[in-house]
Amino acid sequence: MAEAADFQGTSPSPARRWLRRTGALLAGAPLLAGLLQLPAAPPADAATPDASQAPSGAGSVSVSVDSLSPGAPTDGDTVTVSGTVTNRGRQTVTDAHVGLRVGPLLNTRSGIDSVARNSDDVLSVIGPEIDDKYSDKFSKLTPGVSQPFTLSVPVDELDLGQDGVYQLAVSLAGETAAQPWEQTLGVQRTFLPWQPEEAGTRTRTTFMWPLISTVHMTAETGSDEQQTPVFHDDDLAREISPGGRLDRMVALGKDLDVTWVIDPDLLASVEAMTDRYEVPGEGDDTVVGGHQEVAKRWLTEVQEAVAEKEVVALPFGDPDLASLAHNGTSVTGSLSHLKEATDVASSTVGSILHVKPTTDFAWPVDGAVDPSVVRVATSAGADKVIARSDTFEDTGLTYTTTAPRPIGGGTTAVVADARLSTAFQGDMTKASTSTLAVQRFLAQSLTLGLQTDRQRSVVVAPQRTPSASQAQTMAEAFEILQDGTWSEPQTLTAAAKAKPDPAATTKVPAASSYPSSLRKQELPKTTFEQIARTQAKLDKFKVVLSDQSRVVTPFGRAQNRGMSVSWRGRQAESAIYRSGVESYLDGLIGQVRLIDKSETKLSGRSATIPVTVQNNLVQGVEHLVLRLTSTNPTRLEIDGDAYEEQPVAVSGGHSQSVKFTTSANANGRATVIAQLYTQDGQKYGDPVTFDVKVTEITATVMLVIGGGVLLLVLAGFRMYTQRKRAAAREADEQEHEAGEDADSPQNPEAPGARPTRESATGSRKDGPEQPSDPAPDTAPESADPSGAGERVDR
Repeated sequence: MAEAADFQGTSPSPARRWLRRTGALLAGAPLLAGLLQLPAAPPADAATPDASQAPSGAGSVSVSVDSLSPGAPTDGDTVTVSGTVTNRGRQTVTDAHVGLRVGPLLNTRSGIDSVARNSDDVLSVIGPEIDDKYSDKFSKLTPGVSQPFTLSVPVDELDLGQDGVYQLAVSLAGETAAQPWEQTLGVQRTFLPWQPEEAGTRTRTTFMWPLISTVHMTAETGSDEQQTPVFHDDDLAREISPGGRLDRMVALGKDLDVTWVIDPDLLASVEAMTDRYEVPGEGDDTVVGGHQEVAKRWLTEVQEAVAEKEVVALPFGDPDLASLAHNGTSVTGSLSHLKEATDVASSTVGSILHVKPTTDFAWPVDGAVDPSVVRVATSAGADKVIARSDTFEDTGLTYTTTAPRPIGGGTTAVVADARLSTAFQGDMTKASTSTLAVQRFLAQSLTLGLQTDRQRSVVVAPQRTPSASQAQTMAEAFEILQDGTWSEPQTLTAAAKAKPDPAATTKVPAASSYPSSLRKQELPKTTFEQIARTQAKLDKFKVVLSDQSRVVTPFGRAQNRGMSVSWRGRQAESAIYRSGVESYLDGLIGQVRLIDKSETKLSGRSATIPVTVQNNLVQGVEHLVLRLTSTNPTRLEIDGDAYEEQPVAVSGGHSQSVKFTTSANANGRATVIAQLYTQDGQKYGDPVTFDVKVTEITATVMLVIGGGVLLLVLAGFRMYTQRKRAAAREADEQEHEAGEDADSPQNPEAPGARPTRESATGSRKDGPEQPSDPAPDTAPESADPSGAGERVDR
């Protein structure tokens, strides 16, 4: 740090004292003095505490304002400011004191911005210091050491005049060994809004209070009846636990008159945590989550907080409308996901919070729009688009216009105020940063209200996922505002219905005006291509399921989450999530498959070939067709043709064999392909290919078989003739016995009867006697000579 000193070789003179009072010399003298380090007595007027005489040691002490109360004082109040001063120089500061200074009235919103940018500049005009009795003194400030201070000043002592915003500066003055006169060494400016009386026309202010998180649930569910959900992390439990970000959002918002803007996915995810759920464990394993009570408590508090408040439901998963408009509309089916996300939003919020939400608002990232963003935003049914004033810039106007603007086609752009909406961005964990943000917000709001007597509706659309400290700062600012004298709360729906300002710009900015910084963070086209590919697989898979809801619902919601705004700037994580969804679906599809087959031998002209379908899902599959195709039908036909189809239905956890009739026309190997199809003719899963070896019947084999058949026929014929002869012999014997009985001497009716030739030879008349034939049962032959011509057997 340059120290103040006289120029070498000179002595004090009136001319030199005059030069030291000039800004240019005093700005350059510290640099030269730092080199020469020659002491000299201070001039008589050096101790004048005038900011225009910025000392050479300016800024060596930092001043932070950690609290200011009340933020918007009225008559009779006492303004209390507390904070710390820290000596960041290398020399000890002595005889120091902290005091308040009131600067001039700020009439414009841009003037407030300028002061905020240079809030610690000691070279700028600050204004006179309030009475010394309201200061806080320090005998010594050691380098690197911080000291707290508290200043309390009755508002009457601040000498505030007309309504408006005043600079309020906390400055530290002191001496150093090198500069042994009083000088301003540090300053911190903030704002003091002054509107003690009720405004004639209050500004109607809508404050959007977002309940939005990042994506936490996957598409995976358990195989149990309840379909236990699986989360890809357990971060949501920390957000809703006491002290967590979302816990603070609910606790702070319940006492404010705000419009709740909710992503239904957040509610659905927390509701899933109220019962059994799983989170990643070691390796690929999952473990049961243990925050059921935390989830139940948070949902109960949300229900109480939103009761009798306006609730706006965003599309499920908070899809990135700008990314979809710029990179996704060329991909078939992308807009249908937005429609599905919008359709399910109302029922999700209604069933969990027991309120009827509004679903006709679309909220692009940072309120940045162009014609394509508006078209996509309204394609799912929303007719109001929440934009921001740094997109719809009004030129030539000296005041801030009201929020609603008709932009054609029955669509209203609800333009949020950019300055108020971005007031709470950045690190608000420091009390000083938070206090400055609150006072700047109040200052901008009051200045806006004093611009004109026109009744205006103003919308504040903060960042989507405020941190806990940002939420705390937002709540402090809006609480002061809603209790103030120049503003009154209003719902978002009421703001959208307000009478538009005819002077406001209604033309949607061109695509070239869309911020390049936001374009760089958009989800690429590959995001929507992968979502479309996954959806095509899901469409084919669901038609074969007996209970489609077990798959369609979790995957449909996962597809919505894959388009979420929360993936902006997280391309790698986004790709991992979407790939995980697609891989899990592929795994489920693969649970229904054909069992591989080895080569099959066909040893005849016809046979049946079994093909097995396996279903490892917990639910049954149906509406499938199994086609078996012969690649060489001239050699092997299937049911008399090149292929045959049979319907397939398999219960969960079972297999089924389907049999096909085949016929062979020639020898050789024929390749057969088995393929599952859905009923609409789409292939399902991978085919199974196997060979069928066909062996045709040869001529030699035919002769052998024919000879065997002939022998069988002959043997049968012989058996037939033998049986016929035996029957004939039996009949002859019976006839012979009857004849003997008639000629016998004992027969009184035939004395001296002799057997005739026919009776004697009847046993041989049918052919030669066989060895097996029985001996003829006849009487003894006669001893008399035979008659002429009569043959006698010997």
